Amino acid sequence: MSEFSGRVAVVTGAGSGMGRTLALGLARRGARLALSDVDTDGLAETVSQVRALGAEVRSDRLDVAERGAVLQYADDIAAHFGVVNQVYNNAGVAFSGSILESDFKDLERVVDIDYWGVVNGTKAFLPHLIASGDGHVVNTSSLYGLLSLPRQSAYNSAKAAVRAFSEALRMEMLAAGHPVRVTTVHPGGVKTNVANNATAAGGVKDERETRTYNEKLLKMSPERAAEIILDGVAKNKARVLVGNDAKALDALVRILGPAYHRPMVKALARILPHSAR
Repeated sequence: MSEFSGRVAVVTGAGSGMGRTLALGLARRGARLALSDVDTDGLAETVSQVRALGAEVRSDRLDVAERGAVLQYADDIAAHFGVVNQVYNNAGVAFSGSILESDFKDLERVVDIDYWGVVNGTKAFLPHLIASGDGHVVNTSSLYGLLSLPRQSAYNSAKAAVRAFSEALRMEMLAAGHPVRVTTVHPGGVKTNVANNATAAGGVKDERETRTYNEKLLKMSPERAAEIILDGVAKNKARVLVGNDAKALDALVRILGPAYHRPMVKALARILPHSAR
């Protein structure tokens, strides 16, 4: 509780999924909250739920890909609360499609939100976190930031870049002696609306693929995922693996190296036939 009580915590993508459950978990731990999302209806519901827990909260519509807006938002939050202690760069989108069939704009959208959104949030808030004397950056990567899957090239790339960016930031903060800790989060299959909300190449989603994700791969509740993340933040973990699937596949990649590619393609051909093409 002491890691969160009275601290000002910023959460992007707070309108649903893990963003919402992180906000609720932080509220239960006594944090003061700055919540944002592009989904204003979902954000309003989150705000209602955290206020019911007695949390102090400010909410704003924010597109994390709009750098100027994020920079202004960081200054506004610091002015509003007087300090910023924790930033959870959680907002993200998903897209499915082979490299050959995907348009540049589709790939760019994923990278703009999932990678540059994290960079924008980190850069905008970092001076405020340093000034707080007790800062923490929590960046959401993915299981896909530890290994790659076919038809997920943009998501793989963005999430791997988040991991590399965050690890470099952690080392820089240590080297400079700045009072800012950095945690990278790698969720496995968390039962959110990520599959339902994902876009696809050509604008045509494979509903069988979406159904398989929802029924077979996205198993952990977002509430449990948020608990694991916040426990990891409290322990100042550099990396938080969320779920047994994330732990197992991380170990597989460490053991096999690039040799994991062939068995992964074969496994996907059984679980997600269209993902292996």
